[in-house]
Amino acid sequence: MKGMPLKEYLTANLADDDEVRAGVAALVDRFAGVAAELRLAINEGALGAAFGATLASNNADGDDQKALDVHADHLFINAAREAGVAYYASEEQANPLIIREGRPISVAIDPLDGSSNIDTNISIGTIFSVLPSKDNAEDTFLQPGTAQLAAGFFVYGPQLTLALTIGQGTSLFVYSERRGLFLKAYDSVTIDQDAKEFAVNMSNYRHWDDTMRLYIDDCLSGMTGPREKDFNMRWIASLVAEAYRIMIRGGIFIYPRDNRKGYGSGRLRLVYEANPVAMLMEQAGGSAINGEQRVLDIQPTNLHQRTPLIFGARREVTKIARYHADPSGIAIRHPLFGNRGLFRS
Repeated sequence: MKGMPLKEYLTANLADDDEVRAGVAALVDRFAGVAAELRLAINEGALGAAFGATLASNNADGDDQKALDVHADHLFINAAREAGVAYYASEEQANPLIIREGRPISVAIDPLDGSSNIDTNISIGTIFSVLPSKDNAEDTFLQPGTAQLAAGFFVYGPQLTLALTIGQGTSLFVYSERRGLFLKAYDSVTIDQDAKEFAVNMSNYRHWDDTMRLYIDDCLSGMTGPREKDFNMRWIASLVAEAYRIMIRGGIFIYPRDNRKGYGSGRLRLVYEANPVAMLMEQAGGSAINGEQRVLDIQPTNLHQRTPLIFGARREVTKIARYHADPSGIAIRHPLFGNRGLFRS
C-alpha cells in the first residue's frame, strides 16, 4: 500500500516466527537507518571531513578508496552486527568478515557504489544482497543469484530512495525528512517490456566486440534502420541511478565486456552489484543477462568476480541476447536494411 512505512511493510511481510524471514526484516530495517545517517555525511559535500579525501590504499578490487567509502563500510558492518548476520562481505574488504557464525542469513554489499561520482554531486548509492548462510563464508558468497533471499539498493540523490525485493515483487520507498522514515512510494513496480531508451558509455564503442557495436548501430539508425523506431540515449555512470530510472520509466542498461585490459570479463561485480540488481529487475518484470546468460544463473567462482551486465526491459534484453547468440543471422545486411527480418513479426 502506498504510504506504508518500511518497518510496517517488513513486519507485515517478513517478521514472524521464521528466523530467516525475521532476520531479513531486521537487517533491512537497520540498513535503512544507516542510509539515513550516511546521507547526512554525503550532504555535507566538500565541507565534510571524510568527503573528498582519497586514501593511499585501494579497496579489495583495486579501485581507489575514498574516506567516505570506508566510513560507509564501517556503518553497515555495525548494522549487520546488530542484525546478527553470520557473514559480511564487502567491496571494501578483501575477504568476508565473520560476524556471528551459525546465524541463518548473511549479506554482501557495495557500501558506496559510484565513488568516482562523489565529488561531482551525482547520485551514488548502496547495493546489498541477502543470502542464506552456509557452513562457511566462502560457500555462502559463492551461491548463484537465484539463492538470494532479498536484495536492494539505496540512492543518495535529490531523494533518498530504497528499491527493495524480498521475492514478492519490487517496491520503492522514499525517505520522508518530515517523518524521519522510509515510506512506500509506489504500490508496485512493473518495467515496460519494450524500450525506447538505452544507457551505455559510447566512449567505449571502439573497444566493444562486433556484436555489441552492431546492436548499438541498429538502435542509432532509428526509424530508417532495422529497428524501425527512434531511441534516446542516457549515461549517468551511476549503477543505482540508472537502475532506478529504468524502474520508473523503462529502458535498458548496457555495460558489456570489451577488449581493454581488465575489462575482458566485464567490470561490474557479480556477487554484490549484478546479482542484487538482477533480482530487483526480474521481480519488476524485467530481465538481466551478461550478454548470453541469465545473471542469476551464473555460478560465482570468487567474491569479487566481475561480469558484463545488461538489464531492463525484458523484450529488449532478449533482443540483445539474440544478437550474441546468433551473430551470423544478423551479419548479412542489405545496404538499406530492407532484407533484415530478425525482429519483424
